[in-house]
Amino acid sequence: MQPMLKIDGRKTPRSRVRIDSTVRHLNQEVDARVLDISRAGLSLEFYGRLHAAHGSTVQINNDRFGLIEGTVRWCRNGRLGVQLRENSNTLAKMSAYFRNFHREVRPVLSR
Repeated sequence: MQPMLKIDGRKTPRSRVRIDSTVRHLNQEVDARVLDISRAGLSLEFYGRLHAAHGSTVQINNDRFGLIEGTVRWCRNGRLGVQLRENSNTLAKMSAYFRNFHREVRPVLSR
């Protein structure tokens, strides 16, 4: 039996991270944290309020991969999903990040 829903799954695997960042949309700027990342996109959690709608362009800046731009794909409960702009600058920055800085965040359970 084939599923009835035509859901497009993720094409690139995501990794959990914690990277403090600054997000800019138009004249608004807010502190945020990158929660997960892939070569094609990332998700952010905000420390403040940002009014960015689906399809808006945002700029993410941090010390790991610098300034990159992307398009808002979803926005829920203080979190934002961003699809990165596909250009040579973004590809170079993300490749360098995964090659030099990336470390998977794993939960630490101790008693």
